[in-house]
Amino acid sequence: MINVESHRVTPYIFRESVERVRACRLCDEELPLEPRPILQLDQAAKVLVVGQAPGLLVHETGIPFNDRSGERLRDWLGVDREDFYDATKFALLPMAFCYPGSGPTGDLAPPKRCASTWRKQLLELLTDIKFVLLCGRYAINWHLPHLRNQPLAFSIKSTYESQSPTLAAPHPSGRNNGWLANNPWFEQDIVPNIQSRVASAIQRDA
Repeated sequence: MINVESHRVTPYIFRESVERVRACRLCDEELPLEPRPILQLDQAAKVLVVGQAPGLLVHETGIPFNDRSGERLRDWLGVDREDFYDATKFALLPMAFCYPGSGPTGDLAPPKRCASTWRKQLLELLTDIKFVLLCGRYAINWHLPHLRNQPLAFSIKSTYESQSPTLAAPHPSGRNNGWLANNPWFEQDIVPNIQSRVASAIQRDA
């Protein structure tokens, strides 16, 4: 996983790093709405969920995955809202932290500047992650660049069959309803594996 010694990340360093992200205004002139970085982090987190970027409802509420995508995601994970929003269990770190706006086919892609500015240093803060779920192509491409040009189904099966602690998945957005309908093996075979890994990770220290 993330090769950083836990004693190097003090509570002060962790708090200051997260506060800098929450105060970020780098994309102020490019975003359709005022920047509002949304993420959930705690040093004790056991599961890292990587999404795309906040949607409009998430931007308005300030709560990650507080929408229908989140409902489906929590079903995949096998957890309720209480566990999901427990930062000591789940780190929620999308590829971009602010709502990017929408286009003709849905929300725009997460701005690359966000990941290039913040991502590496934030991942280094998470020293106790046991399982990583990459939701969607943007997350897969960044975290697993060797799968960048591969079909989504191949990426998912590859990470599943290798028993890697990092597993690829479709984004839980309704835009993927068609893909899920055409690939029933994901919810039949992969989702139970996700639930088992999550349960093991968040109950490890219980």
